[in-house]
Amino acid sequence: MHRSTDRILTTHTGSLPRPAGLVEMHAARESGQPVDSAAFAGRIRTAVADTVRAQAAAGIDVVSDGEMGKPGFFQYVRNRIAGLDGIDRTPAPFNLDPDFPGFPEWRTKYRGAASLYAGGRPLCTGPLAWKDRAALDTDLANFKAALAGANVAEAFVPSASIGIIAQRIENHYYPSYEDYVHAIAGVMRDEYQAIAAAGFVLQIDAPEMCIDRNRPPYIDKPIGDFRAVMELWVEALNGALAGIPEEQVRFHMCWGNQEGPHVRDVPLSEIADIMLKVHAAAYSVEASNPRHAHEWRVWQHVKLPDGKVLIPGVIDSTTNFVEHPELVADRIETYARIVGREQVMAGTDCGFGTGAGSVQVYPPIVYAKLHALAEGAAIATKRLWGR
Repeated sequence: MHRSTDRILTTHTGSLPRPAGLVEMHAARESGQPVDSAAFAGRIRTAVADTVRAQAAAGIDVVSDGEMGKPGFFQYVRNRIAGLDGIDRTPAPFNLDPDFPGFPEWRTKYRGAASLYAGGRPLCTGPLAWKDRAALDTDLANFKAALAGANVAEAFVPSASIGIIAQRIENHYYPSYEDYVHAIAGVMRDEYQAIAAAGFVLQIDAPEMCIDRNRPPYIDKPIGDFRAVMELWVEALNGALAGIPEEQVRFHMCWGNQEGPHVRDVPLSEIADIMLKVHAAAYSVEASNPRHAHEWRVWQHVKLPDGKVLIPGVIDSTTNFVEHPELVADRIETYARIVGREQVMAGTDCGFGTGAGSVQVYPPIVYAKLHALAEGAAIATKRLWGR
């Protein structure tokens, strides 16, 4: 994994807006409608190539494939893993109101990625095993092809965490939640290993580490109960990462990629120590949205391990404001003063396309924001290195 040894490197959180045509293809496939396989594959391939070029043009150093081949940051697993074939048409517990107490009308205005569950959410109804490993191999091949000749420093591939799958796809097969978590780890290990073997940095996307504090069954329980399940997720994840050098792993957690009140978000200070137990070289956290921008202070008291990298989100991913580069530089410098300039990589709070059907930021503005990120990193570099 590259470090900011002589300048502040830039990256983002993985998902980017999918182009017109591809969104409709994903939506049709997820709802069970027929999709021309060759046309779908070709559209993904060109979309990956286009987004890599766009990231490089914006000045991003460490790029992704934008998750063009996936309908959502974790939803893709139901198409690739056998045993997730059941259909649950009951209301999703993670879409209930407790995240927005005191704002009863907000939910009717909120637009999430519900379209990805057209026809009902998946259920685990049988033993987990790969049924479409070729889809992963195709994603990796498309990305490698798109990177040929690209002027970037490094490339990463996002992958769903153990915990987010366990929390979003209910278990109706394994005898216990713990058994289910470890079964997920057993199958996802193959994906993690394949990404690393292909030479990419593996990013684990784990929003459950924050947002599920606000969901049943943990919302009204002591923080210790939630920390205990976090420990289970991390233990299972570390087992699945066994054999992959930490230098090839980065870990992202967030409080949900939606504009909203966020008044019951668990403080970073209450969970940062468990995040740091993940066997990764870098940790990506939200740092610019109005509910968490103050949490740079956490790192004055929580020690970032020597040699590890912090990727604070210095660009918000839910609004159409394009941050001023001077503000971006200020945010970068704040973290650099605390953990050291070589241990900071400038990132975004979350992805800009976590679900194919969920668009909060106008796509051209996404790349304007990424350009502002690169400009801010250049300003911070001049100040931090004195040149």
